[in-house]
This record gives sequence, C-alpha cells and structure tokens, in this order.
Amino acid sequence: MVEVVEIPIELTQFQLPQALQDRLQLLLDRQDQGQELSPPEKKEAEGLVELAEFLSLLHLRATRVMKQA
Repeated sequence: MVEVVEIPIELTQFQLPQALQDRLQLLLDRQDQGQELSPPEKKEAEGLVELAEFLSLLHLRATRVMKQA
C-alpha cells in the first residue's frame, strides 16, 4: 500500500541556515584535522548532519514529484 504525503512547497525550499552550515563545517573540519570533539560537540555535529540529510532528501523528493506532475 502506497501512502501519499503532501509536502508544502515552502518546506522544500528550506535550507540549513548559513550559521548552522558554518558551525557544522567547523566541527567537521576539526574532526578531519584529528582534533577530538567533546561528547556534546559530537552530538551537535550528528544532529546537524541528520538535519542536513533530511532537508536534502526532502528537496530531492519534491523535485522528483514536481517533474512527474
């Protein structure tokens, strides 16, 4: 059974705010340089990555739906 979920177009345009993108990049850069992140920083980075992935997936699905319409 296929369930259809309508996504408001405004949500598909939503992006991670620049300040959060910058913070995530800083944390990832530090980790890439071999600096160990504190447990709260690790949780923060993981949460930001999950949010960025979710927004990316939302955008891709919306784009596919719009092309099929």
